[in-house]
Amino acid sequence: MKAAAYIAGLLGLALLTLLVVHANVPAILRTWRMAGAPLLWLVPYRLIFFVLYAIGWRAMLAPFDPEGRARFGYVLWVTAVREGVDRLLPVASLGGSLVGVRLIRWRGLGTVPVSATIIVEILLTLMAVYLLGALATMILLALGTGASHWHVVAVLALSLPIPVGSLLLLRYGSVFQRMQHLLSPLVGLTGAQAATSLDADLRACLGRTRTLLLAGALQLVALISAALEIWWALRLFDHPISGPAAVMLEGLAQAVRHLAFIVPAGLGVQEAALVLFGHALGISTELALAVSAVKRMREVLCGLPPLLSWQWVEARRLRAAGAR
Repeated sequence: MKAAAYIAGLLGLALLTLLVVHANVPAILRTWRMAGAPLLWLVPYRLIFFVLYAIGWRAMLAPFDPEGRARFGYVLWVTAVREGVDRLLPVASLGGSLVGVRLIRWRGLGTVPVSATIIVEILLTLMAVYLLGALATMILLALGTGASHWHVVAVLALSLPIPVGSLLLLRYGSVFQRMQHLLSPLVGLTGAQAATSLDADLRACLGRTRTLLLAGALQLVALISAALEIWWALRLFDHPISGPAAVMLEGLAQAVRHLAFIVPAGLGVQEAALVLFGHALGISTELALAVSAVKRMREVLCGLPPLLSWQWVEARRLRAAGAR
């Protein structure tokens, strides 16, 4: 998995380099200078995304944490750390989930139930991304740009069995009990008993329909809220677009990033998606790359503080363990 992530990262970097080489870099820099400091408003705005995800995750954790040891503020911090790991570190998109299991365990919760909630959360994210991708595709087709985008519809239709099949397997298939030797290391579990317990906790999570609907709806709203980043950036770049157009760009870019989940931080993939679908709105390659750079800037400014705080806490725990 680590080797695949490094290889995918190199390919993504090559794609990004190719896009930049064929773009007008001075024009991109001028565009950024035109926007200026108002772009920084996207940093506090991202808190909405984290809060929505944390509310849903805390609701899934609640039955396994009757004493309330993992309070909302702590879950919110772990959510930000997970995002920072996925966006800034050279790991595939599962890296943040593994860190999340470790951090929630610090509050005394068991590895198995925490792993179950994160697996279900990943599944809900896949379904939310799929729904957002479907909405984005409908908006793209409604734009009537004259170009044929039915290949996007075909990809969307062919990928539908992935979230649906995953849901059915986790709900009814005893996946971890059957595949313990392959999958247990991924979530830090060993032994048939642990795999059986994980399957039971997964079924318990998936049986809480109201909680699933709440968490899934919050994730979908969080994903849609990220479209404001594109809308705001293009407005500052003196190329305003409508709200639905921003949702289209965000939805398809997110869908492509999740399909290429093995590429660390979606390097090059996000840029290519914004360039490709931005052309349907008359957005030049330079503008699309400038928008992607805005999103990268926000990822760095929102991701570094949680990552640094996580490392500080890890160092304190190591010193405390060494002093015993």
